[in-house]
Amino acid sequence: MRSVTYSMGVSLDGYIVGPDGRFDWTAPDEEVFRFATDEVRRAGVHLLGRRLYETMLYWETADQDPSLDVSTLEFAAIWRRLPKVVFSTTLSAVRGNARLAAGSLAEEIERLRAEPGEGGIAIGGATLAAEAAAWGLIDEYRPRVYPVLVGGGIPFFPRHERRVDLELVETRTFTSRVVHLRYRVAR
Repeated sequence: MRSVTYSMGVSLDGYIVGPDGRFDWTAPDEEVFRFATDEVRRAGVHLLGRRLYETMLYWETADQDPSLDVSTLEFAAIWRRLPKVVFSTTLSAVRGNARLAAGSLAEEIERLRAEPGEGGIAIGGATLAAEAAAWGLIDEYRPRVYPVLVGGGIPFFPRHERRVDLELVETRTFTSRVVHLRYRVAR
């Protein structure tokens, strides 16, 4: 069965976006960018909320910029090919290798888990991940912790009153002082 992973950059105090709406502090160096590219390469499908989908639209045409380096072009190609499911109540259409979700998040994940195929189910966006976490649908949390305190904003971890025990599977510290943590939900 395909597993569901939630992976994003996060401040040390637990936010993916600061109180000012900015997340420029998550700009990856080359080493972190290669690592994130490898994560996306291993995904079989990516679930996104509207805001993250709109942010990631850049990658649908990034390869048309002649000034981009090889690793950036590689990520763009991987992202374009990756099937995406977008959850939105305001969008009527999406572009690229994406489709609007036909059912609830739980229904989509159940259907995707049952499908044969390579790669896991990646989920991005704090609101969507919070809903998946509330339903107990996330199998792994993979924060990339940046050495910054932003003091508030959108939290990486959902705010709900449910305990979730985790098992540490992997850690990695990058030269930029970013720390990757990989936790599996203990079931």
